[in-house]
Amino acid sequence: MRKLVTLPEAAEQLGVTLAAIRDWRFRRKHLDFVKVGRAVRVLQSSIENYIDKQTVPAADTTKCRLQV
Repeated sequence: MRKLVTLPEAAEQLGVTLAAIRDWRFRRKHLDFVKVGRAVRVLQSSIENYIDKQTVPAADTTKCRLQV
């Protein structure tokens, strides 16, 4: 079963404001959501996918050498 979270829970998990989550929902950006009656819920998997897409891998320090 898919886990659904509230908009404030999604904002907390992502470290953004509730206003940002509401704006994303209005613009249909970044997160998939589900309407349950009048309530709006965000798919937990959508939050995880967003985090994966935004993750920048660490640089391989063995290949990064400053030229002096």
